[in-house]
Amino acid sequence: MESVTTSAAVVGPGCTGERQQLVFGPLHRQQLTKMANVVLEFRSSAGDSDPQSRPVLIIGQQANLQQVSWSQIKGNLQPVVSKEIWQAALNTLNPNPTDSCPLYLNHATVAALPSRVSRHNSPSSAHFLSRLVRSCLPGGNNRCIIMVCERSDVFASSCAIARAFPIFSRRSMSSRRVEKKHVTVEFVIVGQENSSLDVAELECLSNAADGVRLAARIVDTPCNEMSTDHFLDEIKAVGTELGITPVIICGEELKQRGFGGIYGVGKAAEHPPALAVLSHTPEGATQTIAWVGKGIVYDTGGLSIKGKTTMPGMKRDCGGAAAILGAFRATIKQGFKDNLHAVFCLAENAVGPIATRPDDIHTLYSGKTVEINNTDAEGRLVLADGVFYASKDLSADIILDMATLTGAQGISTGKYHAAVMTNNEQWEVACVRAGRSSGDLAHPLVFCPELHFSEFTSAIADMKNSVADRENAQSSCAGLFIGSHLGFDWPGIWVHVDIASPVHAGERATGFGVAFLMALFGQASEDCMLKQVSPLGAANLCEDQMERDSKRRRLV
Repeated sequence: MESVTTSAAVVGPGCTGERQQLVFGPLHRQQLTKMANVVLEFRSSAGDSDPQSRPVLIIGQQANLQQVSWSQIKGNLQPVVSKEIWQAALNTLNPNPTDSCPLYLNHATVAALPSRVSRHNSPSSAHFLSRLVRSCLPGGNNRCIIMVCERSDVFASSCAIARAFPIFSRRSMSSRRVEKKHVTVEFVIVGQENSSLDVAELECLSNAADGVRLAARIVDTPCNEMSTDHFLDEIKAVGTELGITPVIICGEELKQRGFGGIYGVGKAAEHPPALAVLSHTPEGATQTIAWVGKGIVYDTGGLSIKGKTTMPGMKRDCGGAAAILGAFRATIKQGFKDNLHAVFCLAENAVGPIATRPDDIHTLYSGKTVEINNTDAEGRLVLADGVFYASKDLSADIILDMATLTGAQGISTGKYHAAVMTNNEQWEVACVRAGRSSGDLAHPLVFCPELHFSEFTSAIADMKNSVADRENAQSSCAGLFIGSHLGFDWPGIWVHVDIASPVHAGERATGFGVAFLMALFGQASEDCMLKQVSPLGAANLCEDQMERDSKRRRLV
């Protein structure tokens, strides 16, 4: 990830070759014990149980909690909690923005989400939901979460709950603990569409949560355990599960085939760089979609080395590739009607005798030459190779790249909203809507290549790889560098998603991007729930907009 400064089926040389339960591990310091080794299960009904034997957290917006009848939840609260205590607790809640009230010792709790959110937040209050689950869920080996919400918020809420149970831990106590803890999640649906979730919907929630956990686990894993070779193992494992053999181009073969960006970034590392592709090509597909992920397993900054305070945490620089792997697994398991390729651009940006130097010139897969003026602006180099491969070799109609690209993203759109840039205004709107419906929030960047791309002017090559003026829309310019290798007149849809800040919350990965991708492309899914949360479906568009958009892209 580039730092930011502000004023006021081919294996190249050197490479290693029914619903599942979701297993999750420790979280924040005070929650490590009770969040470790958790099996998370979504059910239409959690079943009746005394809170003393199965502690319970009931959570929702206050207005939604008021709609729940006593008969719907008494089986989870009696005999220790009476109807009078339940009603009294609801009346004491004063969310600002959240609130909670114990119902019986530390065995039963009710928690309220914000009553209202702004137009740039998710109606599900996904970020607040994750926090409340972390702080309010009682301890124990067998626990229950009852989520009270409208049907439109079920998908985002399930992903938010799953984020509270990360997998990766190397704490010695955790490694010695062999027993599994169980958390059962039941949704109580309020509003007009208040029927219980069916088996297919529960399957979708389970796969989505599993994808979020997979992405977070990869991002949380340090580079000594998640090298490029180990990341390839993760890709192969997903491929085996889905019956897909990945195409892998690795090491010196990248150089021979012209992938100057990926090879140049990763050539100095112990484990060689690689480009890997998982391809889903169903019969009857009418278009081709490619997701391209930045997989920098560690970013020292190269010879433009990061400082001692900015380098820790750079294991997270593979967050884009991790999100795409988790989303691809979940999306294909739920059924996808179009061609979908997941392209992983893997490298470790290391320091060594053969590391790329500032002033070196690399020829990228597009054939364009790049003068390196900052080896810490490496993500755009690997993604430039990846998106051009998606266009040239995979003939993609729609290309989306996802990356922890710039430290400036957090300044541009903040810690919670990914920064989105695209060559299509309808897709820009769709990305914002997908963020709201999935809980993975997104906000647009300026798309103006005629004003900004001059930042990369080079006297001796087609372009430099880092901007001349770091105070001029850094995140936008970084995205433009990637898009320039497709060409700004490329006729397809190109979307760039910078997730540098939302990929983590504190010291933990969030699995950000999985829910976003599943929602954004839900209209091409065979799954009804994903179609419902998709912003590109007919149900979410007015008639005039539908008529305009039908003349553009089939997914829009």
